[in-house]
Amino acid sequence: MKKLFKFILNTIPRPLLIRASYVIRPILASALKGSTFTDPIDGKSFRNFLPYGYGQQRNNVLSPSTLSLERHRLLWLYLKNETDFFSAPKKVLHFAPEQAFYKLFRNQKNLNYTTTDLFSPLADVKADICNLPFENDTYDIILCNHVLEHIPDDTKAMQELYRVLKPGGMGVFQIPQDLKRAETFSDDTITDQKERAQIFGQYDHVRIYGRDYFDKLRSIGFTVIEEDYTKKLSPEMVTQYCLAPGEIIPVCYK
Repeated sequence: MKKLFKFILNTIPRPLLIRASYVIRPILASALKGSTFTDPIDGKSFRNFLPYGYGQQRNNVLSPSTLSLERHRLLWLYLKNETDFFSAPKKVLHFAPEQAFYKLFRNQKNLNYTTTDLFSPLADVKADICNLPFENDTYDIILCNHVLEHIPDDTKAMQELYRVLKPGGMGVFQIPQDLKRAETFSDDTITDQKERAQIFGQYDHVRIYGRDYFDKLRSIGFTVIEEDYTKKLSPEMVTQYCLAPGEIIPVCYK
């Protein structure tokens, strides 16, 4: 089952994979049903989660039911436990909407929910993050997760995120981050896809962010909370939900 799933992830184009997942997920969830690990997004439990990763595989990270990864489950718990995202009226802009969230957020009656991306079949608005077609001060909440590492001009993208966020609004801008690095690293001279994947985590990543990521967001104008949310959960919960200890959620306010 794991080998089959790895083959599917690595060979099917993303738009087709999104559509195929609606068939695949119930099969996976049934085959792996158990009680060892729990996906907090839908509350379902399994004897193990699936491996996932480009190049180096991480074990027990991909939920068989929602296809969520560690970062998705961590963000879900943060939004559910620490914010009024699921109760108060909010105008939400969601970049590159994740499958784990898409239908659930779309069905939230309190959310005025818009998705955007250049390529995703789940996007309501096809748009370039560096040149957004939205008015200033439009959104209460912006979710833009694992997007900025793909954008050559991430400064311009951050400025656009700041521009369309309402004063007092909240943005969550998760990125793959090496917290051991003080400074973000990029090198456009590396063009071989395998080498880029080895260095940057994926062939289509243009940088690997260091701890200075938070200060770059602050330089744009955001007030940034470096939320180490796994520290607020018990070790048992971190294990049960298959979270990544020490992963930081960048919570940004305008």
